[in-house]
Amino acid sequence: MENLENQKGFSAFLKRKNIVFSAKRYGIDALGAMALGLFASLLIGTIIKTIGQNIGDSTIDLATASSVGVLDYLAVKLVAIGGFATAVTGAAMAVAIGNALQAPPLVLFSLVAVGQATNDLGGAGGPLAVLIITIIAAEVGKMVSKETKIDLLVTPFVTIVVGVVLAMLVAPAIGKGASSVGYAIMWATELQPFFMGIVVSVLVGIALTLPISSAAICATFGLVGLAGGAAVAGCCAQMVGFAVMSYRENGLGGLAAQGLGTSMLQIPNILKNWKIWIPPTLASAVTGPLATCVFQLKMNGTPVSSGMGTCGLVGPIGVIMGWANPSERALALGESAVTPGVVEWGSLLLISIVLPAVLTWLFALPLRKNGWIKENDLKLDLG
Repeated sequence: MENLENQKGFSAFLKRKNIVFSAKRYGIDALGAMALGLFASLLIGTIIKTIGQNIGDSTIDLATASSVGVLDYLAVKLVAIGGFATAVTGAAMAVAIGNALQAPPLVLFSLVAVGQATNDLGGAGGPLAVLIITIIAAEVGKMVSKETKIDLLVTPFVTIVVGVVLAMLVAPAIGKGASSVGYAIMWATELQPFFMGIVVSVLVGIALTLPISSAAICATFGLVGLAGGAAVAGCCAQMVGFAVMSYRENGLGGLAAQGLGTSMLQIPNILKNWKIWIPPTLASAVTGPLATCVFQLKMNGTPVSSGMGTCGLVGPIGVIMGWANPSERALALGESAVTPGVVEWGSLLLISIVLPAVLTWLFALPLRKNGWIKENDLKLDLG
């Protein structure tokens, strides 16, 4: 009886603290929020830096240069701005995760230190380490929040110490493990580009449409190179495919919302009729191996770009950035900068836009004809 009362008391305590142990909160809400944190720091910072590196001489020392052109000045400043953004990647991810977990202010702000320390110690697998450790630190911080008269000291102290100590103890191992998985995926893709092209393209593409974060998954495992190219193909197939396939129901608004926004908008419709998911998924099964075997399309930008598809055109931009300035992850794998020609640009256009649109439309035709996809099955409520 006493144990039952203790369990009820603990359950009531967790409810009062808004601590919910669920796959949705940790695997969907937190992971999805982490992708936003990645986008608002590492990804956008890399884009800003790349623009600076390509519009002028960003290596000029403004303090000693006798004269500087406008473009060179902008180049230096943009690279600096991008550097500030990428420098806080861990903090941005942790705050995003804490916000998704509905952490109170003192806990949320304390996660800045936790995230930054964890990301630094986690190496190539930093995002996965940040996800795991930030969740633990946030929930522990919520437990002690406003439980003492010196909350201003206790809550940040407990949150930061628990988080950073955990980071010191396990982040390097988590990072090493995640990095090893990423290397295995990329090694397998190099060894068997046809089959792995299909697997990576289909699975990452499905993750992009599901309410989980394909971007965070790709960042977690550091997917670049051919595996990154297959991931880009799969994500683009889902977004462009759904956008084109549902044009008759949703018009230009739906085309933009899905093609440049997210195919996740179709989740309610998929739950009603899963068959609408067949055409873009089949398209990804075709474009993935084409990317790896025929076009040798490599995504050597930041790994997070591999899982973004055409959302803000981040996936194609990541490929382009990787041509000019390979990411640290790509460089560590022996990749180098390339000068793109007609073949490279044509391949990117085909894999990211043309083939997903054409193939998905073609695959959808017989499904519409035999009634597997009915009128308004793809209709979105765009307000």
